[in-house]
Amino acid sequence: MERLVQRVRDAFRSGRSRPLRFRLQQLEALRRMVQERERDILAAIASDLSKGTRFCSGFSELNAYSQEVITILGEVDLVLEQLPEWITATPAKKNLLTMMDEAYVQPEPLGVVLIIGAWNYPFVLTMQPLIGAIAAGNAVIIKPSELSENTAKILAKLLPQYLDQDLYVVVNGGVDETTELLKQRFDHILYTGNTAVGKIVMAAAAKHLTPVTLELGGKSPCYIDRDCDLDVACRRIAWGKYMNCGQTCIAPDYILCEPSLQSQIVQKIKETVKEFYGENIKESPDYERIVNLRHFKRLLSLLEGQKIAFGGETDEATCYIAPTVLTDVDPETKVMQEEIFGPILPIVPVKNADEAITFINEREKPLALYVFSHNSKLVRRMIDCTSSGGVTANDVIMHFTLSSLPFGGVGSSGMGAYHGKHSFDTFSHQRPCLLKSLKRESANKLRYPPNSQSKVDWAKFFLLKRFSKGKLGLLLLAILGVVAAVLVKKHRAVLRREALLGFLAAPGAV
Repeated sequence: MERLVQRVRDAFRSGRSRPLRFRLQQLEALRRMVQERERDILAAIASDLSKGTRFCSGFSELNAYSQEVITILGEVDLVLEQLPEWITATPAKKNLLTMMDEAYVQPEPLGVVLIIGAWNYPFVLTMQPLIGAIAAGNAVIIKPSELSENTAKILAKLLPQYLDQDLYVVVNGGVDETTELLKQRFDHILYTGNTAVGKIVMAAAAKHLTPVTLELGGKSPCYIDRDCDLDVACRRIAWGKYMNCGQTCIAPDYILCEPSLQSQIVQKIKETVKEFYGENIKESPDYERIVNLRHFKRLLSLLEGQKIAFGGETDEATCYIAPTVLTDVDPETKVMQEEIFGPILPIVPVKNADEAITFINEREKPLALYVFSHNSKLVRRMIDCTSSGGVTANDVIMHFTLSSLPFGGVGSSGMGAYHGKHSFDTFSHQRPCLLKSLKRESANKLRYPPNSQSKVDWAKFFLLKRFSKGKLGLLLLAILGVVAAVLVKKHRAVLRREALLGFLAAPGAV
């Protein structure tokens, strides 16, 4: 691993990843890869997560395409359009002492970046940060999740065919390979996954003072107010919860609502599930499966002792768990102690919005918060009185799809953010640059020893004074600069004259 990382670092130090034209070429090649090898990519994703599914007689590519591929194509198009603007230096405001100088902020690549992908959306959660890292001019080592082995294999096969083979490298393997990678020094690490592994990644990064972006998860709450359209709310919640068989980091993890709403919510979600997946959910080409037997058994343990309002059917042979709703859930039970990451939706009764806010704030900060209500003041209060990675009101998941919004967690749900321009910023160093002239030295004498009260007074004026913008302000700055230079020069002359007179007046002077 050490030699591999060094090879990638040598490629970065060659400088060829920095020019705008090269970055655009690599991004265009990435887009071409997705377009030309779309069928292979979709087949790999479907095989890993049954997005189609291998357990059904039919095969729908729409799930994999709409949930993963289309997002990547949209992201590449956005970056190709905006990148020339993003890499341009931004002029910085100046004070009186630097008014004649050039000051700007220049984004520059961090260096060698490690991206550790996730299995639940194995293509988009690996490729989307890769797009940002390439756009920022970095070299990248990509570590796909070993749980989505088919997608990992197709990435290892295709990326070298389309991208620079020295700058962008795929490393496949399990825990041992990831552990060895984390022993190496990187300039940034982006990890998507669970909190436990996130702590391991952060600890490894700390040994090299490597900054990290951690996209984790948590129990994202969904508050349903009495004043809302329950039909619409339950349809949108059911879509977000059961998409990818509940294996979505920003899926609504549980519902908070008044006790009287429980039975209505159960009935409407039940009707929606039938609308989405038909009478025989197990045969639906749009309903996926749990990724492996270990996660299947973990989810079964969460159902123990719970009141199942509907659903609950399982099939170990195919890792099938039906869309399930639990009612009157005790907050102290196991299903409320960890992120569910499956098609199980608990409903926890609360008296009102205030109790819901208290309930949310007593727990770790979630990756997402959802609130359904016609009352805009209540929605604002839920946002203002809680903290979460992101918020969507009157819908779920959709803030993830907007590239202009940063996507990331807070507290135990993660740190840092990406998507669109935010990805470029995450993988860039905003380098401050001040370009001064070797002329106009008289104006700089204020900062040279020996110090005096008059110098301090002038420094306060130059550094702390604020002027309005516009031509008049600039003209005033120019005049003050000239006056200041003259006054400083005059002040120095007076000091020299006083020193000379004092010397001549001293006893024994010639």
